[in-house]
Amino acid sequence: MNSLIEFLKKYCHWILFIIFEIIGLSLIFRFNHYQGSVCFTQANHLAAKINGLCTDMEAYIHLGDINRRLTHENTLLQMQIDNLRRQLKDSTKQISLNQRQLLDTLAGYKIYNARVVSASIVKNDNYIVIDKGSADGIKPEMGVVGGGGVVGVVYLTNNHYSLVLPIINEKSGISCRVRRTGYYGSLKWAGGSVYYAKLSDVPQYAKTKRGDIVETSGYSTIFPPGLFVGRVTKVDDSPNGLSQQLTVNLGTDFGNLSDVCVFENTHKAEINGLHDRLNNNIKKE
Repeated sequence: MNSLIEFLKKYCHWILFIIFEIIGLSLIFRFNHYQGSVCFTQANHLAAKINGLCTDMEAYIHLGDINRRLTHENTLLQMQIDNLRRQLKDSTKQISLNQRQLLDTLAGYKIYNARVVSASIVKNDNYIVIDKGSADGIKPEMGVVGGGGVVGVVYLTNNHYSLVLPIINEKSGISCRVRRTGYYGSLKWAGGSVYYAKLSDVPQYAKTKRGDIVETSGYSTIFPPGLFVGRVTKVDDSPNGLSQQLTVNLGTDFGNLSDVCVFENTHKAEINGLHDRLNNNIKKE
């Protein structure tokens, strides 16, 4: 209490000055229309700037959630577009049947959202770690897709994290096709630039062109068909001269990758079961 009294005694003249200034300004702005309008305008302008700043900060804070949602929606749209594209080739079928096929295909996959927590892009054995693991339903050999295109395949998991083998790893290999022609091959990365990979074993007669879109073929249990991988930038003959080797500009920017979707093929166990039965029968014979 004594310290408060001492403070008031020491600064009483400044306190009185501020009070009189406030009273004086209030009287000026209240009884003078011009000064009042100027004060009102400036106050509104300042409030608008503060509101705008708060809105921008809130939008920035929620940017991660927006990006994750867009990644998820973009992946679903790619699947839907591929199904619609294939259905248009057979337009004589009933619309209800086409719709049912679309729903059946989408129902065959479960999608998990995840975030990249660490990554390597400057080595030959690059890797990516995501923040979802076995406790979240993630298993090895699940496909991983980002906003720009295919990322890679889940390689190892623990309870809460998973190690992804990306396209830009020399051990990676993904079945892809050229959208325009339908011919497919194996996409592999041979080191060097993280922006390009090679699609091999495409037939010589495929007539591939620069700019053709490369997408997942759907010939494995890892990725659904029609997911964007990249665009052809160069067409060469393979070393054996029997097929084409395509240079593909990858759609995924691995240096700026944050949100991804992980695909689970809900029919994978049944498909693998058929392969196992076939292998067992071959061994018996």
